[in-house]
Amino acid sequence: MLAPLKWIRNYVDIDTDVKQLADMMTMTGSKVEAVKLPGEGLKNVAVGKIERIEQHPNADKLVICQVNVGSETLQIVTGAKNVCEGDYVPVALDGAVLAGGLKIKTGKLRGELSQGMLCSAQELGIPEHMIEECKRNGIYIIDWEDKLSEGDIAGKDALEFLGINDAVIEFEITSNRPDCLSMLGIAREVAATTGKAMKYPKIEVAEKGGQISFNIDIESDELCPRYAARIVKDIVIKPSPYWMQRSLIEAGMRPINNIVDITNYVMLETGQPLHAFDRDKVSGDTIIVRKAMNGERLVTLDDKDRELEDDMLVIADREKGLALAGVMGGANSEIDATTTTILIESANFAKDSIRATSKKLGLRSEASSRFEKGIDLERVELALNRAAQLIEETESGIVLSGYADNYKNRAEQKTISVSAERINKLLGEDIQPSEMVKMLEKLEFKCSLDGNTIHIAVPSFRLDMDIDADVVEEIARMYGYDNISSKMIHGTTTMGLKTIGQRFEDSIKDALTGMGVNEILTYSFVSPKGVGKINLPETSIKNNFMKLLNPLGEETSVMRTTLVPNIMEVISTNYSKKVEEFFGFELGNTFATADGAVPVEKKSLCIGIYSKDSDFFVLKGVVEGLFEKIGLTKYEITPEKHHPTFHPGRCANVLFGSYTIGTFGELHPDVLDNYGIKERVYIAELDFELMLALSRDAKTYSPLPKYPSIERDIAIVVDESVFVKQIEDIIRENSQGLARSFKLFDVYRGEQVKEGSKSVAYTIVYRSDEKTLTDEEVEKVHSKIVKEIEARLDAKLRD
Repeated sequence: MLAPLKWIRNYVDIDTDVKQLADMMTMTGSKVEAVKLPGEGLKNVAVGKIERIEQHPNADKLVICQVNVGSETLQIVTGAKNVCEGDYVPVALDGAVLAGGLKIKTGKLRGELSQGMLCSAQELGIPEHMIEECKRNGIYIIDWEDKLSEGDIAGKDALEFLGINDAVIEFEITSNRPDCLSMLGIAREVAATTGKAMKYPKIEVAEKGGQISFNIDIESDELCPRYAARIVKDIVIKPSPYWMQRSLIEAGMRPINNIVDITNYVMLETGQPLHAFDRDKVSGDTIIVRKAMNGERLVTLDDKDRELEDDMLVIADREKGLALAGVMGGANSEIDATTTTILIESANFAKDSIRATSKKLGLRSEASSRFEKGIDLERVELALNRAAQLIEETESGIVLSGYADNYKNRAEQKTISVSAERINKLLGEDIQPSEMVKMLEKLEFKCSLDGNTIHIAVPSFRLDMDIDADVVEEIARMYGYDNISSKMIHGTTTMGLKTIGQRFEDSIKDALTGMGVNEILTYSFVSPKGVGKINLPETSIKNNFMKLLNPLGEETSVMRTTLVPNIMEVISTNYSKKVEEFFGFELGNTFATADGAVPVEKKSLCIGIYSKDSDFFVLKGVVEGLFEKIGLTKYEITPEKHHPTFHPGRCANVLFGSYTIGTFGELHPDVLDNYGIKERVYIAELDFELMLALSRDAKTYSPLPKYPSIERDIAIVVDESVFVKQIEDIIRENSQGLARSFKLFDVYRGEQVKEGSKSVAYTIVYRSDEKTLTDEEVEKVHSKIVKEIEARLDAKLRD
């Protein structure tokens, strides 16, 4: 925010050097971005009065001006077309320095003496876009009537006379301090920083017109807690006084006309945006504050026809919308040269509503930038009366008596109590409670001291004050951050260690990377279409997405419920780039939700592979190798024939008792078609939380065997539908603790085995920890195993 120092001087006496003041303000929390000196480097420029203009004898486009500069009359040659006799203009005298370092000397132009130069706004360092259009092209004509008190002004120092000899300070205003988006707010901070008294403008409105007859109907109190309006008649549209124009220019706004300039001036002074309607363009005697009707249209002051939504706030009369509340006025109620009566609006709007409207329409204004940060409710009346006062003082119109003010739910004053001991403990200082009170009172807090406790009444303009920590911050900045002594941190320290879950993640990653599977990372924001691409039905729980409120697009509009679509996108990209094989995994979060339930964040592991040598059993081996590494045992792998994502007959579930740890297998051909892949792909998705809960990281060691082992081979012919797991379960159950290991070494299908059957061959190792087994002892156990397999699986011992 730009704060002209001469404007701030209206409210507080400043006797400090501007650069020192900037440093002091920064140290008390009002960060200064830059100090600008508009007139810096300019010198020897005076106010001149053009007494006579004659045509240049040797040049059709030049004229010779006789210019009175007080002590003498100078002859100056110029090509400007906008000067007239009697005009007051800035004159660069011999030896003058102008903006950009331009130096002026007496010389001749086409044979005629020129003893200086008439100056344009740019040559005085005034940006062209900041001045009235009538002054942009040519010499800068001085509006002297409102500056002239006694005698002529010719010969005066033009820089001082035009008010461009004082500094402009640019402040960085944080979003929590909207009260500082005003000259009064900055002045309060200057007064508190320098220890000077604050001088508020004395506001008195003569109200020479008749009684106001006007109503305000607020339909959405939550979006507009207060709305006030005044009516001014006999409006005279004219340029605003020079002091006002100059103040607006230095604050970064362009003067337009007296009415617009007054509303802008008051907004910059108080922080409360105002808007003026042409009263004759407002139908009826009631202003209505309502939500827009869906599809309602309004042409705003920038001549753009905008379609409104039903959550946007509109200022309207009985027939039409007049303005977008807090953002921009409508063209249908704009003030123009024919305006004779105006209605001035001063209101307070909900910051969230203004921010949302401004964002949806891509329309941001000085008013909306203030409303969206929050504005003091009590400032509405102050700003309205200040505008009325300035209209009267500038003879711009006659203010009617009274004003309408709809303010139903008055804001309660906030109070905060805080212990001085707590403040000192947090700051590491020893400040007396009475000194703290003085600091806070400089900032216009009303305080009372009760022993060691400070009770604080917060002024209405300090919307950022809510808790005791806010008070600590105020004390710290007023005490001076540079005065707070530096101290070494003390206290007990603890060693940073990874959690059990983090160490478990590391073990999974180590195991998989050790098997040649690479880790990948993908976004948690996904497209809702991904679940459909892996063939899951609409009724699947995986379609219960958490939707983002402000997505970047459809492709990143929801949070993922499964990792399979993510890894398939990576596989699809690799396949399309002719990568011959892919072994990858992702360990990431998924986000599940149900109707009305709180969303649940869970971590999942997804493994994906494809290559010419890979099949279902390669992926099975990866999963089993992972489980062995993390200490997950006693799990079962059972066939899964109905999962829509996977190929029927080539898919399995991993079970642990009644828990399903995950699913793995070959993807369904329809899924592969959805991703444009013409090669078999194998995917496993496992529940990280279950694996963590069921795994055991304790290692059990046993001594080397003392007694020899005996091996027996067995070949069994069973039906094709029998799983080897069924055979292995029978071996375990009937080994009487002697079968220390068994290994499948052959599965045969061929001429020697009837069709629909297969031969399964195992090597079983028998051993006892207590003695050397005899052949008879081993044969007894071995025979029992064979008989159980034959009985329970309708098997036959192969010849």
